[in-house]
Amino acid sequence: MVRVEFLGPIGKEPIEIEAKSLKEVAQKLKSDKEMSKWLSECAVAVNDKLVDTLDVKLKEGDKISLLPPVCGG
Repeated sequence: MVRVEFLGPIGKEPIEIEAKSLKEVAQKLKSDKEMSKWLSECAVAVNDKLVDTLDVKLKEGDKISLLPPVCGG
Protein backbone atom coordinates (compact mmCIF):
# COMPACT_ATOMS: atom_id res chain seq x y z
CA MET A 1 0.00 0.00 0.00
CA VAL A 2 1.04 3.57 -0.67
CA ARG A 3 -0.43 6.69 0.92
CA VAL A 4 -1.72 9.49 -1.30
CA GLU A 5 -2.04 12.93 0.28
CA PHE A 6 -3.99 15.78 -1.26
CA LEU A 7 -2.61 19.16 -0.19
CA GLY A 8 -4.02 22.69 -0.20
CA PRO A 9 -7.41 23.43 -1.74
CA ILE A 10 -8.01 19.90 -3.00
CA GLY A 11 -9.70 19.24 0.33
CA LYS A 12 -9.67 15.44 0.18
CA GLU A 13 -8.66 13.10 2.99
CA PRO A 14 -5.52 10.96 2.41
CA ILE A 15 -6.11 7.50 0.98
CA GLU A 16 -4.13 4.27 0.85
CA ILE A 17 -4.08 2.26 -2.37
CA GLU A 18 -2.23 -0.63 -3.95
CA ALA A 19 0.08 0.66 -6.70
CA LYS A 20 3.47 -0.31 -8.08
CA SER A 21 4.09 2.98 -9.95
CA LEU A 22 2.91 6.56 -10.16
CA LYS A 23 1.30 5.65 -13.47
CA GLU A 24 -0.99 3.23 -11.59
CA VAL A 25 -1.81 5.89 -9.00
CA ALA A 26 -2.75 8.35 -11.76
CA GLN A 27 -4.98 5.77 -13.46
CA LYS A 28 -6.82 5.07 -10.21
CA LEU A 29 -7.27 8.76 -9.41
CA LYS A 30 -8.57 9.56 -12.91
CA SER A 31 -11.62 7.42 -12.19
CA ASP A 32 -12.58 9.94 -9.47
CA LYS A 33 -14.34 12.80 -11.30
CA GLU A 34 -13.41 15.29 -8.56
CA MET A 35 -9.71 14.35 -8.76
CA SER A 36 -9.36 14.15 -12.54
CA LYS A 37 -9.44 17.96 -12.84
CA TRP A 38 -6.55 18.32 -10.37
CA LEU A 39 -4.26 15.72 -11.91
CA SER A 40 -3.10 17.86 -14.83
CA GLU A 41 -2.49 20.89 -12.58
CA CYS A 42 -0.67 19.38 -9.61
CA ALA A 43 2.99 18.87 -8.94
CA VAL A 44 3.75 15.42 -7.52
CA ALA A 45 6.15 14.42 -4.77
CA VAL A 46 7.18 10.92 -3.73
CA ASN A 47 8.43 10.75 -0.15
CA ASP A 48 8.68 14.57 -0.12
CA LYS A 49 10.83 14.73 -3.29
CA LEU A 50 9.33 16.37 -6.40
CA VAL A 51 9.20 14.16 -9.48
CA ASP A 52 8.51 15.07 -13.11
CA THR A 53 7.53 11.70 -14.56
CA LEU A 54 4.94 9.03 -13.87
CA ASP A 55 7.56 6.33 -14.55
CA VAL A 56 8.49 6.20 -10.85
CA LYS A 57 8.35 2.75 -9.24
CA LEU A 58 6.77 2.65 -5.81
CA LYS A 59 7.35 0.41 -2.82
CA GLU A 60 5.28 -0.45 0.23
CA GLY A 61 4.82 2.56 2.52
CA ASP A 62 5.74 5.27 0.00
CA LYS A 63 3.98 8.62 0.36
CA ILE A 64 2.68 10.43 -2.72
CA SER A 65 1.70 14.08 -2.34
CA LEU A 66 -0.36 16.04 -4.86
CA LEU A 67 0.57 19.71 -4.67
CA PRO A 68 -1.83 22.08 -6.44
CA PRO A 69 -0.57 25.41 -7.80
CA VAL A 70 -0.84 28.30 -5.38
CA CYS A 71 -0.86 32.05 -5.68
CA GLY A 72 1.19 34.23 -3.42
CA GLY A 73 1.46 37.89 -2.80
